[in-house]
Amino acid sequence: MADVITCPSGLQGRVRGMKVREERVLADRKLAKNGGQVDELLAACWEETLDPGPYALAEGAKLDLGQVLQGDRFFALLMVRALTYGPEYAFGVSCRNDNCRARIDWEIDLTKLPVRKLSEESRAAFVSGNRFETTLPDAGKKVAFKLLTGDDERKLPALQRSAPDKLLSAVLAYRVLEIDGVDAKAKRQFLEDLTMRDADFLVDEFDRVDCGVDTTIEIECPECFQTQEVELPFDKGFFLPGKDRTARRKARSSSSPT
Repeated sequence: MADVITCPSGLQGRVRGMKVREERVLADRKLAKNGGQVDELLAACWEETLDPGPYALAEGAKLDLGQVLQGDRFFALLMVRALTYGPEYAFGVSCRNDNCRARIDWEIDLTKLPVRKLSEESRAAFVSGNRFETTLPDAGKKVAFKLLTGDDERKLPALQRSAPDKLLSAVLAYRVLEIDGVDAKAKRQFLEDLTMRDADFLVDEFDRVDCGVDTTIEIECPECFQTQEVELPFDKGFFLPGKDRTARRKARSSSSPT
Protein backbone atom coordinates (compact mmCIF):
# COMPACT_ATOMS: atom_id res chain seq x y z
CA MET A 1 0.00 0.00 0.00
CA ALA A 2 1.32 3.47 -0.97
CA ASP A 3 0.19 6.93 0.01
CA VAL A 4 1.11 10.56 -0.64
CA ILE A 5 2.56 12.36 2.39
CA THR A 6 3.55 15.97 2.99
CA CYS A 7 6.50 16.36 5.36
CA PRO A 8 6.88 19.28 7.80
CA SER A 9 9.13 21.25 5.42
CA GLY A 10 6.68 20.93 2.52
CA LEU A 11 8.51 18.01 0.90
CA GLN A 12 5.85 15.81 -0.68
CA GLY A 13 6.22 12.28 -1.94
CA ARG A 14 4.68 8.88 -2.40
CA VAL A 15 5.72 6.27 0.16
CA ARG A 16 4.79 2.66 0.75
CA GLY A 17 4.73 0.35 3.73
CA MET A 18 7.59 -2.04 4.43
CA LYS A 19 7.86 -5.40 2.73
CA VAL A 20 9.36 -8.62 4.04
CA ARG A 21 12.66 -7.87 2.31
CA GLU A 22 13.11 -4.78 4.49
CA GLU A 23 13.49 -7.03 7.55
CA ARG A 24 17.14 -7.49 6.60
CA VAL A 25 17.64 -3.77 7.22
CA LEU A 26 16.21 -4.06 10.73
CA ALA A 27 18.40 -7.07 11.45
CA ASP A 28 21.63 -5.49 10.14
CA ARG A 29 23.74 -4.72 13.21
CA LYS A 30 26.27 -2.72 11.20
CA LEU A 31 23.55 -0.39 9.94
CA ALA A 32 22.17 -0.08 13.47
CA LYS A 33 25.59 0.86 14.78
CA ASN A 34 26.39 3.49 12.17
CA GLY A 35 22.88 4.95 11.99
CA GLY A 36 22.20 3.76 8.47
CA GLN A 37 18.93 1.94 9.09
CA VAL A 38 16.79 5.03 8.59
CA ASP A 39 18.50 5.77 5.25
CA GLU A 40 17.97 2.21 4.03
CA LEU A 41 14.31 2.05 5.08
CA LEU A 42 13.44 5.43 3.62
CA ALA A 43 15.32 4.71 0.39
CA ALA A 44 13.35 1.48 0.01
CA CYS A 45 9.93 2.94 0.86
CA TRP A 46 10.17 6.41 -0.74
CA GLU A 47 8.78 5.70 -4.21
CA GLU A 48 8.46 9.14 -5.78
CA THR A 49 9.08 12.82 -5.03
CA LEU A 50 6.09 14.97 -5.99
CA ASP A 51 7.27 18.29 -4.54
CA PRO A 52 10.91 18.70 -3.40
CA GLY A 53 9.99 21.44 -0.92
CA PRO A 54 13.18 23.25 0.19
CA TYR A 55 15.52 20.69 -1.37
CA ALA A 56 17.32 21.23 -4.66
CA LEU A 57 16.28 18.48 -7.04
CA ALA A 58 17.06 18.37 -10.75
CA GLU A 59 14.31 17.10 -13.03
CA GLY A 60 14.29 13.32 -13.04
CA ALA A 61 16.85 13.09 -10.21
CA LYS A 62 16.38 10.98 -7.11
CA LEU A 63 15.89 12.68 -3.74
CA ASP A 64 19.12 12.76 -1.73
CA LEU A 65 17.94 11.61 1.70
CA GLY A 66 21.22 12.71 3.25
CA GLN A 67 20.27 16.34 2.55
CA VAL A 68 16.76 16.01 3.98
CA LEU A 69 16.08 17.56 7.38
CA GLN A 70 15.92 15.24 10.37
CA GLY A 71 12.34 16.34 11.12
CA ASP A 72 11.17 15.38 7.62
CA ARG A 73 12.94 12.03 7.81
CA PHE A 74 11.36 11.13 11.13
CA PHE A 75 7.90 12.16 9.93
CA ALA A 76 8.30 10.02 6.80
CA LEU A 77 9.45 7.11 8.93
CA LEU A 78 6.33 7.38 11.12
CA MET A 79 4.16 7.36 8.01
CA VAL A 80 5.97 4.30 6.62
CA ARG A 81 5.31 2.51 9.88
CA ALA A 82 1.64 3.59 9.84
CA LEU A 83 1.25 2.34 6.26
CA THR A 84 2.88 -0.97 7.20
CA TYR A 85 0.89 -1.88 10.31
CA GLY A 86 -1.81 0.76 10.60
CA PRO A 87 -1.67 4.08 12.50
CA GLU A 88 -2.17 2.55 15.97
CA TYR A 89 1.01 2.00 17.97
CA ALA A 90 0.84 0.14 21.30
CA PHE A 91 3.64 0.22 23.86
CA GLY A 92 4.22 -0.41 27.53
CA VAL A 93 6.09 1.54 30.23
CA SER A 94 6.36 1.37 34.01
CA CYS A 95 4.63 3.93 36.21
CA ARG A 96 7.14 6.45 37.58
CA ASN A 97 5.37 6.64 40.92
CA ASP A 98 7.73 4.79 43.30
CA ASN A 99 4.75 3.63 45.34
CA CYS A 100 3.11 2.09 42.30
CA ARG A 101 5.47 1.04 39.46
CA ALA A 102 2.58 -0.68 37.67
CA ARG A 103 2.90 -1.48 34.00
CA ILE A 104 1.06 0.96 31.74
CA ASP A 105 -0.10 -0.34 28.36
CA TRP A 106 -0.80 2.59 26.06
CA GLU A 107 -1.83 3.09 22.44
CA ILE A 108 -1.58 6.15 20.21
CA ASP A 109 -2.42 7.07 16.62
CA LEU A 110 0.87 7.93 14.90
CA THR A 111 -0.89 10.08 12.31
CA LYS A 112 -2.28 12.38 15.01
CA LEU A 113 0.97 13.37 16.72
CA PRO A 114 1.48 17.17 16.65
CA VAL A 115 3.63 18.29 13.70
CA ARG A 116 5.79 21.45 13.69
CA LYS A 117 6.01 22.82 10.15
CA LEU A 118 9.08 24.59 8.81
CA SER A 119 8.36 28.33 8.84
CA GLU A 120 8.93 30.47 5.77
CA GLU A 121 11.75 32.25 7.63
CA SER A 122 13.46 28.96 8.47
CA ARG A 123 12.96 27.64 4.95
CA ALA A 124 14.68 30.72 3.52
CA ALA A 125 17.60 30.36 5.94
CA PHE A 126 17.95 26.64 5.20
CA VAL A 127 17.89 27.13 1.42
CA SER A 128 20.42 29.95 1.71
CA GLY A 129 23.03 27.72 3.33
CA ASN A 130 21.45 26.19 6.44
CA ARG A 131 22.67 28.98 8.70
CA PHE A 132 20.66 30.35 11.63
CA GLU A 133 21.64 32.99 14.17
CA THR A 134 20.74 33.82 17.74
CA THR A 135 22.29 35.67 20.71
CA LEU A 136 23.05 33.93 24.01
CA PRO A 137 21.36 35.75 26.94
CA ASP A 138 24.17 35.30 29.50
CA ALA A 139 27.30 35.30 27.31
CA GLY A 140 25.92 38.00 25.03
CA LYS A 141 27.57 36.32 22.04
CA LYS A 142 25.98 35.90 18.63
CA VAL A 143 25.95 32.25 17.60
CA ALA A 144 25.43 30.73 14.14
CA PHE A 145 24.12 27.16 13.96
CA LYS A 146 22.62 24.64 11.53
CA LEU A 147 19.65 22.29 11.37
CA LEU A 148 20.42 18.58 11.29
CA THR A 149 20.05 16.63 8.05
CA GLY A 150 20.29 12.93 7.24
CA ASP A 151 24.05 13.17 6.75
CA ASP A 152 24.35 14.69 10.22
CA GLU A 153 22.03 12.05 11.68
CA ARG A 154 24.37 9.28 10.54
CA LYS A 155 27.29 10.90 12.36
CA LEU A 156 25.51 11.25 15.72
CA PRO A 157 26.01 7.63 16.96
CA ALA A 158 29.79 7.95 16.52
CA LEU A 159 29.70 11.36 18.18
CA GLN A 160 27.81 9.94 21.16
CA ARG A 161 30.27 7.06 21.52
CA SER A 162 33.29 9.38 21.33
CA ALA A 163 32.07 11.72 24.08
CA PRO A 164 29.67 9.85 26.38
CA ASP A 165 30.61 12.02 29.37
CA LYS A 166 30.36 15.32 27.46
CA LEU A 167 27.43 14.61 25.20
CA LEU A 168 25.73 18.01 25.47
CA SER A 169 28.86 20.01 24.65
CA ALA A 170 29.72 17.58 21.83
CA VAL A 171 26.30 17.98 20.21
CA LEU A 172 26.39 21.76 20.67
CA ALA A 173 29.85 21.94 19.11
CA TYR A 174 28.66 19.88 16.16
CA ARG A 175 25.62 22.08 15.49
CA VAL A 176 27.21 25.46 16.22
CA LEU A 177 28.99 26.81 13.14
CA GLU A 178 30.67 29.80 14.73
CA ILE A 179 30.57 32.12 17.71
CA ASP A 180 31.13 35.85 17.36
CA GLY A 181 34.58 36.78 18.70
CA VAL A 182 35.59 33.16 19.47
CA ASP A 183 38.29 31.40 17.47
CA ALA A 184 37.20 28.12 15.84
CA LYS A 185 39.78 26.20 17.87
CA ALA A 186 38.34 27.61 21.11
CA LYS A 187 34.71 26.87 20.20
CA ARG A 188 34.48 23.58 22.11
CA GLN A 189 35.96 25.06 25.30
CA PHE A 190 33.66 28.09 25.06
CA LEU A 191 30.62 25.82 24.81
CA GLU A 192 31.77 23.72 27.78
CA ASP A 193 32.00 26.91 29.84
CA LEU A 194 28.47 28.03 28.93
CA THR A 195 25.98 28.53 31.72
CA MET A 196 23.24 25.91 31.68
CA ARG A 197 20.79 28.75 31.03
CA ASP A 198 22.61 29.59 27.80
CA ALA A 199 22.84 25.92 26.81
CA ASP A 200 19.13 25.41 27.44
CA PHE A 201 18.35 28.58 25.48
CA LEU A 202 20.43 27.33 22.55
CA VAL A 203 18.68 23.96 22.46
CA ASP A 204 15.32 25.77 22.56
CA GLU A 205 16.47 27.89 19.60
CA PHE A 206 17.34 24.73 17.67
CA ASP A 207 13.79 23.49 18.21
CA ARG A 208 12.16 26.87 17.55
CA VAL A 209 13.46 27.19 14.00
CA ASP A 210 13.34 23.48 13.15
CA CYS A 211 10.49 21.28 11.98
CA GLY A 212 9.45 17.83 13.13
CA VAL A 213 7.06 15.76 15.20
CA ASP A 214 6.28 16.23 18.90
CA THR A 215 6.90 12.80 20.42
CA THR A 216 6.22 13.72 24.06
CA ILE A 217 3.08 11.86 25.14
CA GLU A 218 0.99 12.27 28.29
CA ILE A 219 -0.24 8.98 29.73
CA GLU A 220 -2.17 7.96 32.84
CA CYS A 221 -1.46 5.01 35.12
CA PRO A 222 -4.53 2.74 35.43
CA GLU A 223 -3.56 1.84 39.01
CA CYS A 224 -2.65 5.11 40.75
CA PHE A 225 -4.12 7.45 38.08
CA GLN A 226 -1.00 9.58 38.06
CA THR A 227 -0.34 11.35 34.75
CA GLN A 228 3.18 11.50 33.36
CA GLU A 229 4.99 12.52 30.20
CA VAL A 230 6.98 9.94 28.26
CA GLU A 231 8.86 9.97 24.97
CA LEU A 232 7.52 7.83 22.16
CA PRO A 233 9.44 4.52 22.43
CA PHE A 234 11.46 4.13 19.26
CA ASP A 235 13.19 0.76 19.28
CA LYS A 236 13.19 -2.45 17.25
CA GLY A 237 9.66 -3.22 18.42
CA PHE A 238 8.50 -0.07 16.63
CA PHE A 239 9.09 -1.78 13.27
CA LEU A 240 8.43 -5.35 14.39
CA PRO A 241 5.37 -4.95 16.63
CA GLY A 242 4.33 -8.59 16.23
CA LYS A 243 7.35 -9.71 18.25
CA ASP A 244 6.69 -6.97 20.78
CA ARG A 245 3.06 -8.01 21.16
CA THR A 246 4.18 -11.60 21.79
CA ALA A 247 6.55 -10.44 24.52
CA ARG A 248 3.79 -8.38 26.17
CA ARG A 249 1.39 -11.33 26.08
CA LYS A 250 3.97 -13.58 27.71
CA ALA A 251 4.63 -10.96 30.39
CA ARG A 252 0.94 -10.64 31.17
CA SER A 253 0.50 -14.42 31.25
CA SER A 254 3.39 -14.91 33.65
CA SER A 255 2.02 -12.25 36.00
CA SER A 256 -1.55 -13.56 35.94
CA PRO A 257 -2.72 -15.58 38.98
CA THR A 258 -3.01 -19.31 38.36
